[in-house]
Order: sequence, then C-alpha cells, then structure tokens
Amino acid sequence: MNSSNQQLEEAKLPAPEDSQEASESNSMEDYYQLKKTLLLVTLALTGIIFSSVWWKFSINTALNYLLGAGTGLFYLRLLAKDVERIGVEGQRTSPNRLALFAGLIIVATQWQQLQVLPIFLGFITYKGSLIVYTLLTLFRETLKK
Repeated sequence: MNSSNQQLEEAKLPAPEDSQEASESNSMEDYYQLKKTLLLVTLALTGIIFSSVWWKFSINTALNYLLGAGTGLFYLRLLAKDVERIGVEGQRTSPNRLALFAGLIIVATQWQQLQVLPIFLGFITYKGSLIVYTLLTLFRETLKK
C-alpha cells in the first residue's frame, strides 16, 4: 500500500526535464506574442503617421515615410528572427541588419526624388512601437494593482 501511494505521488510531480521544457515553451509563446504585438503596433503607427503626413504635407513625403517605415518593419522582422535564433540555437545576432539601414540611407542621399528625413523617421517608427508597447504594459500592470 505504501509503495502504491509513493508511486501515485511520483506520477503527480512533473519530472524536472518536463518542467524545464514547459517553461521554455511558455517563454517562446510569450516571445511569439510579443513579436506579433510589436509588428501589429508598428503597422498601426505606420498607417496613422502615413495618413497624417499625407494630409499635412504631400503624397511624395508620405511615400518617402512609407518607404522608411516598410524598411523599419523588415528590420524588425530580421531582428526578431535573430532573437528567436538566439533562444533556440544559442547563436549570436548577425550584424547584417545594419547594412539594410545603411543601404537605405545611401540610396536616399543619392536619388534626387527621395528625402532623407522622412525615410529616416519612417525607419525609426518601430522604436515608437516599442515605446507604445512599454506604456501599455505599464498601464496594464498599474490597473491590475
């Protein structure tokens, strides 16, 4: 009887490997949710700012902004893939993402139809999404208390 109770208790407790795998699985789920949220917030900010720039300035300036924002969104996706690779494979991030930004600015300075400032501001729109996400998280935690 004693041995069956002991076996029952052992069956209820997860093995240390199982709990570690579950913890890693939850961490990756949290990461995927964060990635999705950041991409959606970046898209929303891009749409709002694009519309505002088009209304206030011109379609040319708005399209320059959109070019920068699209490149920034692509940069954010590359960054997310690098971070995901760190979590899974333990590798370092690749510095190739910086070449994307440098190439964009070089093209903007050399091509007469492009404006550097709207492209640069569009590119850093993803940084605004990080700020918005942080503020939303902060207010959500404050409201829970």
